[in-house]
Amino acid sequence: MNFTLHKSQLANQKSQITITGSKSESNRLLLLQALYPEFKLENVSNSDDSNLMTNALASGEKIVDIHHAGTAMRFLTAYFSIQEGRETILTGSKRMKERPIKILVEALKELGADIRYEENEGFPPIKLQGKKLTKNKVSLKANVSSQYISALLLIASKLENGIELTLEGEITSVPYIKMTLALLDEIGVESSFLGNIITVKPSTKNQQPKTLTVESDWSSASYYFSIVALCDVGTEITLSSYKEDSLQGDSSLVEIYKHFGVSTVFNGNSMTLKKDATNFKPLNLDLVNAPDIAQTIAVTCFALGMPCNLTGLHTLKIKETDRLVALKTEIEKLGGEVNITDKSLHLSASNQIKEMVPIATYNDHRMAMAFAPLALKTSLVIEDAMVVSKSYPTFWDDLKSIGFQISK
Repeated sequence: MNFTLHKSQLANQKSQITITGSKSESNRLLLLQALYPEFKLENVSNSDDSNLMTNALASGEKIVDIHHAGTAMRFLTAYFSIQEGRETILTGSKRMKERPIKILVEALKELGADIRYEENEGFPPIKLQGKKLTKNKVSLKANVSSQYISALLLIASKLENGIELTLEGEITSVPYIKMTLALLDEIGVESSFLGNIITVKPSTKNQQPKTLTVESDWSSASYYFSIVALCDVGTEITLSSYKEDSLQGDSSLVEIYKHFGVSTVFNGNSMTLKKDATNFKPLNLDLVNAPDIAQTIAVTCFALGMPCNLTGLHTLKIKETDRLVALKTEIEKLGGEVNITDKSLHLSASNQIKEMVPIATYNDHRMAMAFAPLALKTSLVIEDAMVVSKSYPTFWDDLKSIGFQISK
């Protein structure tokens, strides 16, 4: 279904939005809850990905289909590899079958896992014969997706001898690794991260029942940072539930959006974004620790006529789509000029935005949401708009609540 976003302005200079729990935190905690059922979770993400994760963990079926959910594919590969005596075939959408899984599979095999490819070598679907893993030493290249690393760390405390993971080379996506280790700490699992070696000890004690609250999703918050950046000085949007000492790498939005004249004030479990200035300079950012917000930032810069140079984006090519190619294609349809490499994006300054351009979303929720704030500057069409349900099902309703004019 396509949505037309008519050129809009916010209904009020001060607005409030409550955002569902972080998909990244939710999926990690859902897996840990499956391993340690005594824990209860609150404010779990209502995203498609987290619902798929929940259903997959509860499923007793041999074939588990996780559709487009990349995080679920990585985490569940590790999870099902240690479910002793259970055979599982893990599969997904056509695009999921094109997304590499070999690095994780090889690491799990190093630990003793029994995993085979059902179709193409290195890609889903995969067949897993669950078994006890007794080996504990494994190595990975440090610049791989942090989801491979986190998948190993999440199951580590249930391995007979824990895990000693050596990361070879320069480590990327450190915040996501630290998020995983912090959540392990929260449930009482001991770990250390020294240099390039991460150690997780096996869990030898009974866990005490505990309720864990998932912080709201910072990636989802990024679209409101963009909206405030495109509004007049004095505009405010308050978002909840967020904390200043967040585990999520995308909390770097607070510092990044100062470049766009947006300040952030925390009060209790909420944060208020306020537009303070309109003096913009060319932007150079290394997003190696927060690649999921690259689309939002690129579109914000385009809307404001700002040039930008974004680097550290090598993981974007293996997401729901090749996000670098998709960004270039859609921004240029709107009148922008973009140059990309396999790990960077350069946007030239532009003072025009074409009207009523149809934006393709490529089965990628972030494409739909990143381009939505442009409705503050021009009318546009978002194709397959409900793709947002992957991470933020109420996104369009929330935009309408603050004044966006949207029709089907």
